[in-house]
Amino acid sequence: MEGIAIFPGSFDPFTVGHENLVRRGLSLFDHIIIGVGHNTGKGLYFPTEQRVAFIRAEFEGETRVSVESYDNLTVDFAKQKNAQFILRGIRTSADFEYERAIAQVNRQMTSIDTVFLLTTPQHTPVNSSIVRDILKHGGDASLFIPPTVYRCITEYMNLK
Repeated sequence: MEGIAIFPGSFDPFTVGHENLVRRGLSLFDHIIIGVGHNTGKGLYFPTEQRVAFIRAEFEGETRVSVESYDNLTVDFAKQKNAQFILRGIRTSADFEYERAIAQVNRQMTSIDTVFLLTTPQHTPVNSSIVRDILKHGGDASLFIPPTVYRCITEYMNLK
């Protein structure tokens, strides 16, 4: 598969599961734009500009990955970036049902298809909400966050 894919999310924080999906997605797409969006249904822990910076640090030197923030509909962001695909990860059957509905609406609104990748078994239980809770309570979340992102988060939290 060739083309540009948007990998959207709030990434608060970016986890090892997210990183795994992006790296696997590089075998499918010419370029992946990680779209850091604002989810109005979530209370965000890290400011958008910090989340973007954390993820950029992780993919520094990877020319086929870029990171941008956006605050409009994902399909509108994808159209602005000339993306042909939206990349999403599926951990559970509940994820599938939720993501399927969004993908079908997005497809009706545009010609953009959603490509689903199943999460690898070791990453299935990892989600940003749990990891965020570990961080909020001073726990060690290093198993669940890519090393570069974890270093950036630790430095950021020590400066606060």
